[in-house]
Amino acid sequence: MKLIAFLLTTFISLQSFGQEKFPDGTPIPDWFRQNEIVNIENLGGKYNIADYGVANDSTLLQTEKIQTVIDQASQNGGGVIIIPRGTYLSGALFFKPKTHLYLEEGAVLKGSDDISNFPIVDTRIEGQSLPYFAALINADKVDGFTISGKGTINGNGLRYWKSFWLRRKVIPKCTNMDELRPRLVYISNSNDVQLSGVHLINSPFWTTHIYRCNHVKLLGLHIFAPSAPVKAPSSDAVDIDVCNNVLIKNCYMSVNDDAVALKGGKGPWADKDPNNGGNSNIIIEDCTYGFCHSGLTCGSESLHNRNIILRRCKISNASRLLWLKMRPDTPQHYEYILVEDITGNAKSFLFIKPWTQFFDMKGREDMPMSYSNNVTMRNINFECNVFFDVQKSDQYQLKDFTFENLDIKAKNGACDKEIISNFKWDNVKVESNKR
Repeated sequence: MKLIAFLLTTFISLQSFGQEKFPDGTPIPDWFRQNEIVNIENLGGKYNIADYGVANDSTLLQTEKIQTVIDQASQNGGGVIIIPRGTYLSGALFFKPKTHLYLEEGAVLKGSDDISNFPIVDTRIEGQSLPYFAALINADKVDGFTISGKGTINGNGLRYWKSFWLRRKVIPKCTNMDELRPRLVYISNSNDVQLSGVHLINSPFWTTHIYRCNHVKLLGLHIFAPSAPVKAPSSDAVDIDVCNNVLIKNCYMSVNDDAVALKGGKGPWADKDPNNGGNSNIIIEDCTYGFCHSGLTCGSESLHNRNIILRRCKISNASRLLWLKMRPDTPQHYEYILVEDITGNAKSFLFIKPWTQFFDMKGREDMPMSYSNNVTMRNINFECNVFFDVQKSDQYQLKDFTFENLDIKAKNGACDKEIISNFKWDNVKVESNKR
């Protein structure tokens, strides 16, 4: 009888898992529930950089020596580059097929604060494919690439941040790219990628940028960049750029910009550029957020996002929970987005407005129409300043939104339901000082 009961329970459980679906109704693959941390013992030989003459010295630049270890591992058929306890200063590093990065507990890979130690390469940044500075960690066409361990990758961004804000005082409209600075981790054109366990801190620019990748897991990461006393500008925790099947799970994210931003291109003809594209099947779950501009952001360089889930997360001191950036110079479509089982607080619960920073129609006379539809926010207990921070615009259409099982405390709980076509409410409680 016990065996029968066990088998029945197992069947019901599996059946329940099998019924789990993306917002558009398609089944969520089992891959999203398989979250084992990669075992470096199965990744080939071990290449401890200390065994190759790399010294524990936070002031001595050792890019070439570390790169030599990576290259040797690649020539030998692959393996794991091990950063041992200590601090090691480096510029841009380029990982090759079948190579991996492992940081021991107490290990710090520290990025140089001299931009000349980051070569200009053909890369991807802010919705454009163009020559720009390499990241500290680069992996292009490295299927199966992993970064793991309990150590730290420290971008050492303070000098870059100070320089950026000084530039803004002189040139108020300077772009994020005008202050020359590297990202922390850039992975492109790769499949079956896993980043787990490590601390990613103090990035000069975006922290983790994933471009044109499929099947990517970010597990148990600690991602941090300060908002004070010197703000770390544009230090996005995770930028997902033209990717499919991405899981972000059990991560801590606190940065001076968006925590998770979905990107894919920008400009009036961005949808015609083969380097651009959409994101699909993205799940962010069981994460904890500190300060950030938004828990989940579509934009500002984004074309098409579909089947996006943010769930079972705790958010504190965020500016926005869900932010849909609608660029008037870019055709955009955000659809089948689910935000559920969230607790915490933010300045705005839902934020949708035209995003006009660095607006450029590039000579196009007709403004592209954008769309956002099938957005559901449910089972949320939340405090905010503004509940419905949404602006009507002829530039975009909002349709088929659902608010369900919401318990909201807001300074401003007003909601203009007419802005959204087919706006469904079910068991929505908003306590407000202003209605």
